[in-house]
Amino acid sequence: MVPNKPSGGLPEADSAQPASQPEVRFQKTDAYRESYANSVQIRMSVWDLQLVFGTVNQVSPTEVDLNNFQAIYMSPQQAKALHNLLSQNLAQYEKTFGKIALEPAPAITVIPVPPTNGSIN
Repeated sequence: MVPNKPSGGLPEADSAQPASQPEVRFQKTDAYRESYANSVQIRMSVWDLQLVFGTVNQVSPTEVDLNNFQAIYMSPQQAKALHNLLSQNLAQYEKTFGKIALEPAPAITVIPVPPTNGSIN
């Protein structure tokens, strides 16, 4: 006699075999674009972080233009996952191509920038 199987829902997990992972398909929407950024600013609230990407161009010894072109909001949990992925990929990059040297940066003062609409969504 064949044992009864549950009707509907998900099939029972077989403990002898690992659960199969769903196939992930990467697709680009019509709004997809690639851009170069040499500036990233981070703004945060209790609920999320905002990464603002732009380009910096030093137009004279005393003047720098910063042109922001994209802002991305994410939860603190997603930001931490991104941090982990960046750390892993940078470690692999340095293992493959050598240590990444950062130029010594001049001392700067961080000035909090309040949101323009009163809050960050």
